[in-house]
Amino acid sequence: MTKKYFTIKETAKIIGVTPLTLRNWDKNGKLKAYRNPINHYRVYKPEEIELFLRKIESSRHIISG
Repeated sequence: MTKKYFTIKETAKIIGVTPLTLRNWDKNGKLKAYRNPINHYRVYKPEEIELFLRKIESSRHIISG
């Protein structure tokens, strides 16, 4: 079974940035976080993390290609 959401710490580790960077990206709209309805912590959907990583990868190919 796959996880429905990742915490900010887990997401930061997957992407390779700090949680502070994710908070800034959320504020700037670069990678929007959802809020846990109980504690209002930032959480991220796995499919959105994957999409974000694909966008980064494709932009790297355009720049280096």
